[in-house]
Amino acid sequence: MVREILVWPHPVLKQKAEPVSVVDDSTRELIKDLFDSMYAADGVGLAAPQIGVLKNVIVLDTTPRQPEARPLAMVNPEILTYEGKVEYREGCLSIPGEAEDVDRAAVITVRFQDAEGQTQTLTCDGLLAIAVQHETDHLKGTMFVDHISTLKRELIRKRMKKLQAAQEAEKKEAAAEAKKSKSRARAEAR
Repeated sequence: MVREILVWPHPVLKQKAEPVSVVDDSTRELIKDLFDSMYAADGVGLAAPQIGVLKNVIVLDTTPRQPEARPLAMVNPEILTYEGKVEYREGCLSIPGEAEDVDRAAVITVRFQDAEGQTQTLTCDGLLAIAVQHETDHLKGTMFVDHISTLKRELIRKRMKKLQAAQEAEKKEAAAEAKKSKSRARAEAR
């Protein structure tokens, strides 16, 4: 099921996610919803807090830019090693339309549980390494804008506040229209 992706500075996005104690059907359903939501928004990664679920779960699919990669779900990911340094222009589904250069490790090793609860260890480079770092930041309540200058961050915050206000107005308008439609349908049924 496609879920709404929260827009920063939504307060949930600043909270720390909780570890998943058991990988079960509800975890697998969350993973499916994360993939559905990520693909619907044309993203390469998504963390559970971005859909309002404070659980340590992320999904990634960098295959459009890394054909050798595969879609991945990571439960309780923990980055074990960081090597090298790379600057990458990052965007985020919770900060639509914005992108900034962020310094990241070029190569990482991450340990996580897969959708069956099996522990895996994976060494990542390229876009996958960037995406894992970006998504695991979300689990700690950190956004990519926390890695840029205060001035840039505040300008982006103002644009996101305007976007949120426009989205809220759209929702209210849609709800009012739905209410009018129901009233008309009841009147016509009489």
